[in-house]
Amino acid sequence: MPRLCSLFSLPSTTQPRRVLSKSFFTAGLLCLSLFSHVSVMAQQRLLPLDKVQSGLAFTGPEILELQADDFANPALPYLDKGAKLWSQAAGKADKSCESCHGDINSSMKGVATRYPAIDKASKKLFNLEDRIRSCRTKQQKASDWPLESDELLAVSLYVTSASNGMPVQANIDGAAKPHFENGQKIFMTRQGQMNMACTQCHDQRYGIKLYTDRLSQGQPNAYPAYRIEWQSLASLERRLRFCYNGVRAEVPAWGHGVMRDISLYLMWRAQGLNIEVPSVRK
Repeated sequence: MPRLCSLFSLPSTTQPRRVLSKSFFTAGLLCLSLFSHVSVMAQQRLLPLDKVQSGLAFTGPEILELQADDFANPALPYLDKGAKLWSQAAGKADKSCESCHGDINSSMKGVATRYPAIDKASKKLFNLEDRIRSCRTKQQKASDWPLESDELLAVSLYVTSASNGMPVQANIDGAAKPHFENGQKIFMTRQGQMNMACTQCHDQRYGIKLYTDRLSQGQPNAYPAYRIEWQSLASLERRLRFCYNGVRAEVPAWGHGVMRDISLYLMWRAQGLNIEVPSVRK
């Protein structure tokens, strides 16, 4: 980007001072307009809103049927477990989530649509699992749930279910802006031994068959999701780590801020889609 101005020849220093001054002024305005254009482009969508599709649009009929089955959906036991943990007192405070928040369908309605979001106390970008862990340790005074533990995923799924069918509405303004920009940058940057970027698969080649499956747009609106290949419920972070491994790139540590940044960009990119749980993916 710093070389944009070099695309335009600057005036020769042999020109009269008045002409030289005017020429430099004109060149400066041109460069400023270009930088402004680049800044605007930073938030433009490679996938127009009318082209955004859930992962279900790229899966087979067997997965569609399994997700729609109110008895066979393998994510349902996790949902039941989340409901029990929601009302179960824990920690030195001897409180449950329900003690503070009451009925989940009213208190948590729309919450999952807004994450990741900036935590006011720590000024950090939190995903929903971070928020649950913070409440558990600080409010309930209970032992922490490790990332990707069944308990954490179950409660995350249960909280997310209160927003089922509601549109994603991630906020990328204010303190969230640098996180969004970093997430977007990572999504667009080639990395790993495969020298590939997320955008190459999920913006440019979605719908193309890779082995036995079609590439999806990589949308996050169905997480936590039950993945058949893992035989368990999984967070969006685990899915992102799987992609890092896929391009043979160095995988960030669990809970690393980079994963939160990518998640924020993905949720902004998914605007127009509804929360979709309990979901099943291959």
